[in-house]
Amino acid sequence: MFNSVMKRVRRFTDSEVVKDSRPDTGAYNAVLNACANLGDAKKFLQLFDEMSEFKCEPDVLTYNVMIKLCARVDRKDLLVFVFERIIEKGIPLCMTTLHSLVAAYVGFDDLETAEKLVQAMREGRKDICKILRQPTSEDSYSDDDFDDDFDDIKVANESDAFEKLLPNSIDVNSEPPELTKVFSPDSRIYTTLMKGYMKAGRVADTVRVLEAMRHQKDDTSLPDHVTYTTVISAFVKAGSMDRARQVLTEMAKMRVPANLITYNILLKGYCHQLQIDKAEDLIREMVDEARIEPDVVSYNTLIDGCIQVDDSSGALTYFNEMRKRGIAPTKVSYTTLMKAFASTGQPKLANKVFDEMLKDPRVVVDLVAWNMLVDGYCKLGLVDEAKSIIQKMKDDGIYPNVATYGSLANGIAVAKKPGEALLLWNEIKERCGIENIGEEPKSLSNFPPLKPDEGLLDALADICVRAAFFRKALEIVACMEENGISPNKTKYKRIYVEMHSRMFTSKHASKARQDRRRERKRAAEAFKFWLGLPNTYYGSEWRIDRGDRD
Repeated sequence: MFNSVMKRVRRFTDSEVVKDSRPDTGAYNAVLNACANLGDAKKFLQLFDEMSEFKCEPDVLTYNVMIKLCARVDRKDLLVFVFERIIEKGIPLCMTTLHSLVAAYVGFDDLETAEKLVQAMREGRKDICKILRQPTSEDSYSDDDFDDDFDDIKVANESDAFEKLLPNSIDVNSEPPELTKVFSPDSRIYTTLMKGYMKAGRVADTVRVLEAMRHQKDDTSLPDHVTYTTVISAFVKAGSMDRARQVLTEMAKMRVPANLITYNILLKGYCHQLQIDKAEDLIREMVDEARIEPDVVSYNTLIDGCIQVDDSSGALTYFNEMRKRGIAPTKVSYTTLMKAFASTGQPKLANKVFDEMLKDPRVVVDLVAWNMLVDGYCKLGLVDEAKSIIQKMKDDGIYPNVATYGSLANGIAVAKKPGEALLLWNEIKERCGIENIGEEPKSLSNFPPLKPDEGLLDALADICVRAAFFRKALEIVACMEENGISPNKTKYKRIYVEMHSRMFTSKHASKARQDRRRERKRAAEAFKFWLGLPNTYYGSEWRIDRGDRD
């Protein structure tokens, strides 16, 4: 859109005609921000150079966007030079720039530099650029690491762009400029640093920053609801629910109101630790005392918590309560409730929830929901019902994936219907592009290709070995090896020895019966050869019949 406007503007030689359509610095900042989000340094430079054509001067927001660009393209080393460029050009600094810098270093997991920056601001220092230029322990990496992590051509192009955007970055030995005035960290900067600590699991440091904020004289540096919520998140992540609840109490004492996000984080923590009774107490407190109404996230969390303690009735109660409150269920709400019924052996109830989901025009039924329904029936060995659902999937234009087939394979094992495994394997072979010689391609060739995983192939191989379908078992293990999966020979060997070691040893079988089983015997010998068991292929105590030589 920006390019089309620019083409129209450039068509007119008289600038007065299009003076109201000429881009200003704000317009350029918007499109530069899009380039930064994409990590396109070359396009960023092109637009940056165009600004002078329309007498647009870069402002502090322009360079804040440049900080974002450096973060997107992994150029942490250039962050300080963007900051220095702002100072050198005499552009008035604002707190947003410092917010962006701290957030960028936290985003790079360079908490050491972020700490130095915040501490320098706390001490009222003006030589922040000098501090940021100092190397950290994380800056020491080898040239080999650099070659492994980046493509040489891409790095060269980006370097050329940044040398033009930041000419001050060429001479790294130049004297860094100083700030014209002192900036003190505000609550947003402290909270950003705390989020870095939380991500790194440094709960003690998160609390230490909170303590420091409490003693600040400046109101803008005192903890706000975002700060407290960050501390609560850190405690929840660490499993310290009692301490997280204490922070909620402190928020009330400090007259910092908690919001819905704060309560939802606590709810998730209680449910994760299977403390459903405390989660229920919390939601009552949220409604009755804080006057905050739960949302769909709150109810989804409670429903999931009920599932974790095998309380499907409780999950249904919360689902119905949510609808009574006029809160529209989401896809997660439906699939979570389906999971509750499927995991407790009630696939028919899961099917009813699925049908409700299909009727809800606000929800798009995806493959996850279909798979959950299939898995619910398969856990009970109801293979026919599961196959019927899979056929409906195909009729609706939704293709089964590895998870779908994996559930069906497990259901076949539970139902002890090895013949179904052969049909399933034929379908998987076709999806994988494995065709038997002389067979015509089937309608499934229109389906997208499938890459099987270890769980699916191992389940099928297990069924085939137990059912003495050795030729199919060999096909499956060959497919495993082609896909870089190591077959579990130890398990298959144990199954063979326990179930089939005396196969084909009867001396009283009729000749007709011996002829019928000859092909199976050959397949068994080939499978034993693959397992490393004694077999007719390399001679052993196993006798080689004349018929086998023919």
